[in-house]
Amino acid sequence: MEYRFLGRSGLKVPVLSFGAGTFGGTGPLFGAWGTTDVEEARRLIDICLDTGVNLFDTADVYSSGASEEVLGAALKGRRDSVLISTKTSLPMGDGPNDAGSSRFRLIRAVEDALKRLRTDYIDLLQLHAFDVNTPMEEVLSTLDTLVRAGKIRYVGVSNFSGWQIMKALAVADRYGWPRYVANQVYYSLIGRDYEWDLMPLGADQGLGALVWSPLGWGRLTGKIKRGAPLPEVSRLHETASYGPPVDDEHLFRVIDALNIVAEETGKTVPQVALNWLTTRPTVSSVIIGARNEEQLRQNLGAVGWTLAPEQIAKLDEASAVSASYPHFPYRRQAGFSRLNPPIAG
Repeated sequence: MEYRFLGRSGLKVPVLSFGAGTFGGTGPLFGAWGTTDVEEARRLIDICLDTGVNLFDTADVYSSGASEEVLGAALKGRRDSVLISTKTSLPMGDGPNDAGSSRFRLIRAVEDALKRLRTDYIDLLQLHAFDVNTPMEEVLSTLDTLVRAGKIRYVGVSNFSGWQIMKALAVADRYGWPRYVANQVYYSLIGRDYEWDLMPLGADQGLGALVWSPLGWGRLTGKIKRGAPLPEVSRLHETASYGPPVDDEHLFRVIDALNIVAEETGKTVPQVALNWLTTRPTVSSVIIGARNEEQLRQNLGAVGWTLAPEQIAKLDEASAVSASYPHFPYRRQAGFSRLNPPIAG
């Protein structure tokens, strides 16, 4: 397993990490993802550790804390061998302080997560959404307090815009508080919006990308094909409306290219899609999920081999879309490349 630094920190993480969203699944969304119990989770974790995957990502909102509970139970006796990443800020109830990133909410959320995870510390805590109502100074000073108390070690964000991240980094620098080192983002061959603003920001400011839903919300599993109906057994029947949208023609153009490259390499469609992501700038780790051992072993086969440059180019071309404003005018001008050279891979 390849290990990379998490952004501009000294922490090394595996290029593939495991997402525990399937653990303890309940409700219309998480129940459709999977209902992995402690025994099954322990087996999946065994496989991960055998291959060098030692970073496990979850969130308090995943099945109302059940994912953290199952992960904590399954990791019993081997906490020192793993890295735990969790997230908070999304609603965990209907009370006035059950959501957001206030001092009250963050301290209580971390204490609750520590109990569910059966641990004394969280390796990486990420804010799951931007809280527009809480002053940035309150958020960051609270994170500083939690780091100094040894309850969290690194901090990051998920689903933030560029200006929100930059404002937070400016405040952190002003007061000497911990800087965000991770940005958990949606990024896939059918969702490359991350590249316009957040990727250059990550390269400039030292945030490593942790990629969620790298298979485009289950659309790049190899089961969806042009001209064929959605497979009868697919979680997309229940969950498509929850995920990032994608135009059908764009989806099938990417799938066509993936099928060609998969045949050329002897790999599966999801393995090719995941491998492509590991070649992208700023990506520290790609979060894979699995409901069973077969899915996990197949996803783990996405590393240990290399796509040829012409295959990467084929996937790049098939997945490319027009840049959004303010990017598109400059992409059409010859002088743009001198002012904004491509991010190094």
